[in-house]
Amino acid sequence: MPTRQDTLWEQLLKPVISNLIDREKLERFAQSVDWDAETQRITNPQTTYPRYYQNSFHGIEGGYLTVTAAVTYDPITQYVLPPQETWVRQGAIDRVKVQPRRILDLGCGTGTTTLLLKQTFPQAQVIGLDLSPYLLVVAAHKARQANLDMQWRHGNAEATGLPAASFDLISIALLFHETPAAVTQGILRESFRLLAAGGQIIILDGNQKTLAQMPWLRNVFEEPFIEDYAAGNLDAGLSAAGFGAVQTEDWWLVHQLSQGVKPLPGATPQPAAAIQTDPGLDSLGEIPAPAF
Repeated sequence: MPTRQDTLWEQLLKPVISNLIDREKLERFAQSVDWDAETQRITNPQTTYPRYYQNSFHGIEGGYLTVTAAVTYDPITQYVLPPQETWVRQGAIDRVKVQPRRILDLGCGTGTTTLLLKQTFPQAQVIGLDLSPYLLVVAAHKARQANLDMQWRHGNAEATGLPAASFDLISIALLFHETPAAVTQGILRESFRLLAAGGQIIILDGNQKTLAQMPWLRNVFEEPFIEDYAAGNLDAGLSAAGFGAVQTEDWWLVHQLSQGVKPLPGATPQPAAAIQTDPGLDSLGEIPAPAF
């Protein structure tokens, strides 16, 4: 699917940031990896790609199922998470209230937040899961460079195949602005299933109130589902999935941090808030994962 040419990224930011990126370094890294072998090694053959995932994201034709996405994701992201990427991501980790033994980072991408989680909780088992084997190859490379023992899984955050009640903490960073509302709710339900009672979910993403009030922010990148995300309410989604102690706070104006807790047995359930979904998305179906 061709990328849009009318986004702020294509018209203004791409030429500027391109001059800031060390393209020779990126090219050397891209050439140093046997992408066919590495993606085949990490790909789960049982994983199928939802149709929405075939869209272009971040102005990258072919989306996250490309070497280009894997190589350029980190260099670009460092410039589009104001005021500073590590500060923004660390804010989510600073709000962890549990003492996690097992942590799952859903939609982990190239593993930047996943690595921060492992560095913060070195005794915990940390797993990063993503739909893109290309991004996971980069995540695994970064973990080796940092000498961190972590696990990387190729899979769908809506249906991970992991055991119920097997995690104390679930992190989701910068994912939901790229998923349809029905998929977002499916991931929240799966997160609830995966957490042990008393477990916590932490979500970092774009500020829905700010995005709703500033249309130009919704046009920075090609994000097919940003309008629905801006009109949505993650607190309502978390409550609808069964979480308690739900709250969202503004983070550096353009970001937000949402969290919730899986109630302990016998706790009084909180009323589920309504969340709008697009019923048409349920009929999109899935397509087989490509062979690498």
